[in-house]
Amino acid sequence: MPAEPPPGSVLRLGTVDWFEEVESQQEDRDRAAREKLAQVPAGLWEKCPRCSEMLYQKELERDLWVCRRCAHHFRLSAARRISITADENSFQARDSHLAPTNPLGFPEYDERLTRDQKKTGLLEAFVWGECAIGGVPSILGVSEPGFLMGSMGSVVGEKVARAMEEAARRGLPFVCFSASGGARMHEGLLSLMQMAKTAACAQRLHDARCPFISVFTDPTTAGVYASYASLGDILIAEPGALVGFAGRRVIEQGLRTKVNPESQTAEFHLENGLIDMIVHRRDMKETVTALLRLLL
Repeated sequence: MPAEPPPGSVLRLGTVDWFEEVESQQEDRDRAAREKLAQVPAGLWEKCPRCSEMLYQKELERDLWVCRRCAHHFRLSAARRISITADENSFQARDSHLAPTNPLGFPEYDERLTRDQKKTGLLEAFVWGECAIGGVPSILGVSEPGFLMGSMGSVVGEKVARAMEEAARRGLPFVCFSASGGARMHEGLLSLMQMAKTAACAQRLHDARCPFISVFTDPTTAGVYASYASLGDILIAEPGALVGFAGRRVIEQGLRTKVNPESQTAEFHLENGLIDMIVHRRDMKETVTALLRLLL
């Protein structure tokens, strides 16, 4: 029987280091996998951020960007949201020419605006216009999460206010899909003033007895959540949406206490009476249409 190798020695088969051979084979397999992946055209697959399922993009689009495995609702661009909400060819955008400036000379703000304008094809993070929803003439407003996380600066606040004023003037319902990180810090007090302005416009909408349906999508937080988004006659949220005012880390650092992560979900808000309903994306247009017909 051959003697065992001394402790600490490397097992060798002839003159080949066995461990180096295994490592070399693994590198070859990894290289082959990378080469195969590189041959797949970009944009065919999307990875679910919740369950890591690889989803075929065409199927995902047919499913309204909802994961088939875990029902995670992907964030939607303003264009996609409008396409699945407004009746076909009915949406007419308004105030698309309004563009933000840098009133405080905030460092790198101009560069970030230019970057996101090129990325989204929009001048700002909010789109509104007139359309029909299930045949009901309406004013529709939609946040663009890809533009500085849908944050509200002076132009976004102005566009929200104009949308509400147009609805009140014409006696039309206002439907708003929010997706925002809150007030835009780059514009300082000018951004925070939009909270009061949009809240005042929501009151005018109420006085005109025009229905206001507000939909929270992921995320709806901070200044937007604390102003016009929460002032709808009916508050709806998509499943799993992050909803709340201060961020979890901000609360924990300020109050020196742990925050239950479930407390900032749409489900927690429904359980505690802070919203009226949670609606799956595939049922959203039908639900909004039914509510509009009921309220009108």
